[in-house]
Amino acid sequence: MKLDRGINLGGYLSQCCHSAEHYDSFIGKEDVKLIAESGFDHIRLPIDYEVLETDEGDIREQGYARVRRVIDWCVEYDRNVILDLHKAYGYDFNDAGNEEKNSLFASEKLQQRFIRLWRRMAEQFATYPNVAFELLNEVVEKENAPAWNSLIRRTLSEIRQISKTVPVIYGGIQWNSVKTLKLLEIPNDPNVIFTFHFYEPLLFTHQKAPWVETMAPNQTVPYPETMEYYRRESKKLGFQGEVVTLARSQTMGTQFIEEMIKEAIDAAQKAGVSLYCGEFGVIDRAPAEDTLRWFQDVNTVFTKYHIGCAVWSYKEMDFGITDAHYAPIRDALFQLWGVKPRT
Repeated sequence: MKLDRGINLGGYLSQCCHSAEHYDSFIGKEDVKLIAESGFDHIRLPIDYEVLETDEGDIREQGYARVRRVIDWCVEYDRNVILDLHKAYGYDFNDAGNEEKNSLFASEKLQQRFIRLWRRMAEQFATYPNVAFELLNEVVEKENAPAWNSLIRRTLSEIRQISKTVPVIYGGIQWNSVKTLKLLEIPNDPNVIFTFHFYEPLLFTHQKAPWVETMAPNQTVPYPETMEYYRRESKKLGFQGEVVTLARSQTMGTQFIEEMIKEAIDAAQKAGVSLYCGEFGVIDRAPAEDTLRWFQDVNTVFTKYHIGCAVWSYKEMDFGITDAHYAPIRDALFQLWGVKPRT
């Protein structure tokens, strides 16, 4: 399955108001057509559990029909699609550390429900040749690493009862950090893909983000800058800045990015699996020209190591590639990725 250069449909079936009105207005067939004509070879489709089941666990047939409709659009335009469970009942990366809300890894009942959901997904969609499954968007807590390995193993076994060949994608803990892929068990499965997300340095890619509690709300962060600058300012982010403060690189740019991503490459090679970046991007509060320079550096490293990826995100979500903020650099970005913008 080709997963070279793709784009996320964030905010459509996830991190949204779950209503028919929203689903019908946010993304349509014309968007998939535009993505295909631009040259992206795949779509990553984040899906919250609310689309597929009620809080009581009853199946929402209409939700499955909506997902199938997107798959069919992708079939029509010869694109691949990753079905990413962005939020499970009992686990949401936005509630990291909240044991009351995020009880999936402490509850056998919820884990069985998680596995049942993936069995239904496999029964519904595994026969499509253009579909891959991503088990769960981001597991955050360090202490959940062993439980996550166990749940992966059990869920993968259930999916393989339905399909031996559908690609199954999953990543490590700490928001799919490049540094935690090494904690994953080595799978005995030729159709597993390891994934990571890349938003480093977070100080730049998430500058002024209101949901990052330690992020200065009015600080404009340039890219690149000296490592001394990034280390000093990243300390203010606490553990979310440790990737920078502990880095060995002496320059901020491709050297730093390669140091980070090399950890993911080494883990995937050791496990004998392919490697994929499911999310990367820069917030629309960052300077546009600096944003372009960051994407150029990331693309240099991804291209060097033949890493497929999906940019976050198609529209809105503070990262929308098709939104006005990106207009001054959009043509350059699309050229960088080997695709072409369509209006």
